[in-house]
Amino acid sequence: MYIPEHGLMSTASRGFTFVELIFFIVVVGIGVTGIVLVYTAAVRDSVDPLVRKQLLAVAEGLLEEVQLMPFTYCDPDDADAATATSTADCTVVEALGPEGGETRYSATSPFDNVNDYHGFSMAGIRDITNTPIGGLSAYSASVAVTEGGLGSAPAADVLRITVTVTDPGGDSITLDGYRTRYAPTAVP
Repeated sequence: MYIPEHGLMSTASRGFTFVELIFFIVVVGIGVTGIVLVYTAAVRDSVDPLVRKQLLAVAEGLLEEVQLMPFTYCDPDDADAATATSTADCTVVEALGPEGGETRYSATSPFDNVNDYHGFSMAGIRDITNTPIGGLSAYSASVAVTEGGLGSAPAADVLRITVTVTDPGGDSITLDGYRTRYAPTAVP
């Protein structure tokens, strides 16, 4: 309302102009669009939590399987394996990779040392009896075993175990663990 004596509009008639309203709508629209784009990208690029848990469970299980194996100077089939204090005491020295005929799944000559898992891989996840695990046939896993120092321990007495598991979409998880030699010890 116009007050002629003062040449001013009353405060009751003030408001937004059409241009201000359009400007506000454009700014809010741009902001909402940006937030929606970020949210959409985050959802699209995120790994399915179930798949991630499956990757982790397989990797942890395989790493634990390897770490629980003996780590001796001699092949565990060697009669001196439990008492050897160096490779000089062995008839059959344990080396990286499986000895002839040993496999993860063999009932007669299975892997019997941490070193045997070096270079192991499987397409389709299987348990220790070679039974496929339902729903994991499109997954793959591999194991690498390398010598690696850990603190003040000699490099030859420490093995680094790297387990990598890959899902059908190509996402993977890698876990590392260590196994130290404390020989001589009884061989299981």
